[in-house]
Amino acid sequence: MEKIPFDPQSPETAPNPDTPKKVVKKASKKTESIKEFGQLDLPDVQSNIHCVTIVGQIEGHLTMPPQNKTTKYEHIIPQLVALEQSPQIEGILVILNTVGGDVEAGLAIAEMLTSMTKPTVSLVLGGGHSIGVPIAVASDYSFIAETATMTIHPIRLTGLVIGVPQTYEYLDKMQDRVINFVTRHSNVTEEKFRELMFRTGELARDIGTVLVGRDAVKIGLINEVGGIGQAVKKLKALIEEHKVKPKGVH
Repeated sequence: MEKIPFDPQSPETAPNPDTPKKVVKKASKKTESIKEFGQLDLPDVQSNIHCVTIVGQIEGHLTMPPQNKTTKYEHIIPQLVALEQSPQIEGILVILNTVGGDVEAGLAIAEMLTSMTKPTVSLVLGGGHSIGVPIAVASDYSFIAETATMTIHPIRLTGLVIGVPQTYEYLDKMQDRVINFVTRHSNVTEEKFRELMFRTGELARDIGTVLVGRDAVKIGLINEVGGIGQAVKKLKALIEEHKVKPKGVH
């Protein structure tokens, strides 16, 4: 039998459009995302607000063990510098759920936040303990979730401590730096903050105070009880206020 050469234009050899085609399905990006991460990719939306998260333990000059959830201050500081310079970003939302950590690293982050020219709002979720307190109050306006807690206690040192008067003097000066920063950037008085810091009987085997939600607002440490919705709404309002301010006025 003579073979007929294939001619795509020939009616005898052209594929029948009515013949069902076998479709080979490729795994979509959405499906792969569900398989790999258990989540869907969010659509890319241009926003003038950037979120900075301070979670776990604030890592400073010493590297924490790998099983610890940490926020490295050398990652946060360049990020804040970039945000300050970015023309697209008009406001910064800081989310905290931290147990504290390195005092100098925490103060460095707090000083960076409070010196930014763009509006900032902080939200304490879960916890904003220890050196997380100055970071929480460093923003222009602060929120705390109803069930979130903040622990206020004196500065502690871990590791080798040389028992000489200079060591204790250094601790006192560092503690004063924390107290002065918190009282300057919140409505709590120095007397009240020191009283909470050195209170006995509330923490097992330690001195200090745990504030829950409204308690932090009541003493003037945090501005308002609220969640993500209120925090974003307040930040948008601060951005609008910032736009109408004369340049050079903060």
